[in-house]
Amino acid sequence: MNSDSESLQNQLLAWLLAEYAQTGEPNLVECEENEGVENFSEIVAALNGGAFELKSIPPTFRLGEIPTVQERFQAVLKRRLQSQIQNHPPLFPWEAQLTEYPECLDNPSIELVPVWGWAAQQSKLNLPIPLPERVFQQLLEKCQALVASSLPLGAKLVAAVESLFPEDSQALNDLAGLVLRTPSRSVDVETMPNLESEYPDLQPPQQMALSLLAAKQLLENLTLPISATNPVVERQWLTSAGVLTLKVEYQTQGQVTKLKVQSELPSKAIVKLQGDASQAIADSSSPGCLSVELHDTQPNQTYTLEVELKEIDQKPLLFVIVPTM
Repeated sequence: MNSDSESLQNQLLAWLLAEYAQTGEPNLVECEENEGVENFSEIVAALNGGAFELKSIPPTFRLGEIPTVQERFQAVLKRRLQSQIQNHPPLFPWEAQLTEYPECLDNPSIELVPVWGWAAQQSKLNLPIPLPERVFQQLLEKCQALVASSLPLGAKLVAAVESLFPEDSQALNDLAGLVLRTPSRSVDVETMPNLESEYPDLQPPQQMALSLLAAKQLLENLTLPISATNPVVERQWLTSAGVLTLKVEYQTQGQVTKLKVQSELPSKAIVKLQGDASQAIADSSSPGCLSVELHDTQPNQTYTLEVELKEIDQKPLLFVIVPTM
């Protein structure tokens, strides 16, 4: 694929993501003017829990006086509400009483981390805006279930995202083809459109395109292709416990081949390397280095690598290693 083709595909994808952000129409809201003031006392009682009422309301008003009465009524109501809020501030759902929060953290090294331990990796993806953690978690779980499958990459993309858009299968297939033909190296957040809306506010085609981009990058991150000509592959995965680093080596000595995985772990962990007929497991009781290896590996056979961080206490992260000739 030449550079002009890659540039065109990237521009098409960027146009798709930006299309609705630039052409959205504002919602029009119609309102009706009040033609009388006979219900003002009921409105006041409803808004203030019956705490106060207007003492007297003339039975009739001339039409020209209604705006003045409305302005005075709104001013009185605003002062009353402000006074009630100041005397009885609202509480967050998790608060039992009023709590003061610091404007900034005393320790700048303390950062808020995602609830789901593997979700921190999203910050390493090339996406114009972040996905909600729920969406990212669902995509990663789908990608881990599909990464070892023999399905073509395009089918994996659709299968990973289709549960998010069950009614848009045709549009999803069309967009998957576009994302599939766009090389990841040509997708750069600096060249992507600047989307001001958050993911839930985007139009469905934009959400589909972003989800497909994320799924493609996740599948690539979870796949470790190695060969005799490319015998070493490294991966990093950011977790809530720290950075997980993997180094996979494909070693050959004559007719004997060996698959070795060295891992740098942010916490105590269990690492399992498994093939069709053999497996190797290593367990660490502290952060640091851990190695596993398999002998007599076969080319074009799929090997799985599971990394379980005990500090995260969630399902292991699953990688796939595919040695080729």
